[in-house]
Amino acid sequence: MTVEEQISNLTSNINEFKACISYLPDGLFLKKLDDWAPRDILAHLIGWNRSTVEGCQQIIKGETPSFFIDPGYDFSRFNAILVKEYNSEDRHKLIEELEISRHKLEQFLLSIDSDKWDNDYGVTYRGGSVTVGNMVEGLNNDYVNHRKQIETWVESGHISPAEAGQ
Repeated sequence: MTVEEQISNLTSNINEFKACISYLPDGLFLKKLDDWAPRDILAHLIGWNRSTVEGCQQIIKGETPSFFIDPGYDFSRFNAILVKEYNSEDRHKLIEELEISRHKLEQFLLSIDSDKWDNDYGVTYRGGSVTVGNMVEGLNNDYVNHRKQIETWVESGHISPAEAGQ
């Protein structure tokens, strides 16, 4: 897959996630589906868009991204910080933040020379090489997995019409 295709896939997956959040019934935006509400998922993805820019800059310099330092299980500590940082309960405001962070991320990724995309700069995490390309692919997977998680939760039928705000 080319760099342009990977960025295009990321943009598509962000837009599909945004549509999922946008069409979510009002009563569900703040309702916890597991440990997080859809609002929390949206907040942490805004933070990951911004953190991916910083992390990729660090990787290219041969530095370990700061979020790899004591991240907790499945980045739980880092994600908790992001959820607090983007703590608005206003869905429209958070969607606007998502768009701003998406645009900045895309602009940054498009500015990286394609020969730097999969370069091994000596940065490792849990024994594997960390590259710009696999950082972007990880974020891409997060958008897909979280969208599916929310869609499955809504479609499960375990939510009453009153909870859904209908």
